[in-house]
Parts: sequence; structure tokens; C-alpha cells
Amino acid sequence: MHIDLSGRLAVVTGGSGQLGRAIVETLARCGADVAFTFFKNSDAAREVVKRCATTGRQVQAFRADVTSLDSITFLNESVRNWHGPPDIIVNNAVIQYEWQSLLDQSLEDFESQFRSCVLHNVLMAKVFVPTMIERGWGRVIAINTECAMQNLPTQSAYVAGKRGMDGALRVLAREVGPHQVTVNQVAPGWTVGELARSEGTESQPAYEAQVPLRRRGTDQDVANAVAFLASDLAGFITGAYVPVCGGNVMPTI
Repeated sequence: MHIDLSGRLAVVTGGSGQLGRAIVETLARCGADVAFTFFKNSDAAREVVKRCATTGRQVQAFRADVTSLDSITFLNESVRNWHGPPDIIVNNAVIQYEWQSLLDQSLEDFESQFRSCVLHNVLMAKVFVPTMIERGWGRVIAINTECAMQNLPTQSAYVAGKRGMDGALRVLAREVGPHQVTVNQVAPGWTVGELARSEGTESQPAYEAQVPLRRRGTDQDVANAVAFLASDLAGFITGAYVPVCGGNVMPTI
């Protein structure tokens, strides 16, 4: 048994970022063709395309603003013209900002997290899911965070956005389930990506000490979970929030 995404087309937002590049490459290695978005860093996007060349799959970068309906609509049209309608969407992009206490955090930061977490997911669903419904198969996968369960100091804007996103996606899972479209969330912990490796900051003893598996997860750990949820192996899983954080947070029953 292995993850086989042959014949599938995926769209990954924020595919040139730390987690996104691993997700794009992993989906391609599993047999999917992949369209991914970037916002500003075209050089990083070209590097992701280059790295995926050895997979033998078609991988293409598209510039998009995930908080704009016009931009997402144009993305859908561009992807269709390139390769056809997508089967899988992975909503990974998020606006970065400096974390501060709730009393000090600017209102603009709360708005940015609403737009890049809640609105991003709503727009991707409105634009891409109708075709999945018509075809009777689809995968919506969103990147959440362990922070949504932690609610620690300085996390307020991020948690507000991610918890709002969680609610919208759980409702969507119930609405599109009859059409065999699944909707799930992957929730990473403090993850090691290429930046941490290049800076030599992979080890964070204080954080690792509280993680049951006693290590930080990697971008590949997260990408593996995304690939599983994108596959037929996860065909009867929907509405799930799946922590990929070594047990640092544990949803309860």
C-alpha cells in the first residue's frame, strides 16, 4: 500500500514558502501534477519548479493574492487553461506579522489574519469546490496550527484567524460531504524547514522538552500528512483537525 496521486491535479497556495515547497514536492513525488501560488518571491517559486523536475510531473507556479476573489478566480482560470480543473486544493498561505500581546497587537494584524486564514479558505472553496462537486470527488486540505489549541500569550491574532478558519471548514465538510468531497486540516507544531536548517536552529530544547516525541517536526512530516489526506486512503476522513506536532497538543473526546 502506498500513496498514489497519479492522474490528480493539486493546487497549493503559498507553495514557495517553508512548508509549501515541501508539500508541492511531496505531492509531485506521489504522482500528482501541481499548480502552486506565490505572492512576491518569484525566485523562490522558480526554485521549487526546478526542484520538482526530477519527479516527472508537471509543476507550475502562478502569482496570486489569496485574499482577493478576483485573484483566486483568475488563478482558477489560469490553472484550467494550463492543465484542467483541480482535484485537490491545499490552502497553505498565510500573512506573516510580528506577534505581540493582544493589547498591543494592531487591528491591522487581526484583519490580516482574518483575510489570510478565514477569507482565504472561503474564497478557495467558492472558486474551486463547485467543480469537485460536479465530478463527485475532491479534497480540501488546509494548514492550521497547534497554536489554535494552545492559546498562548502573543498568539491572539493568529489563533483568532485559525480558529475562525476551523469553524468555516467544519461547516464546509458537512455541506460537501454528500458529494464525496472531503475537508480536513493539518495542524503543524513549530516545524523545522529549510530556513532553520540553513541557520542551524533546528534544535529548540525548551520547546522539545514539552513535546512527547521530544523533537520538532519537519516540513516533510507535515507534507506526508497532506499527501495522505489527499489520497484515496483517506476517503472516509472528513472534518478532521490533525495535529502534526509530536503530541504537543492532543484533541480530546
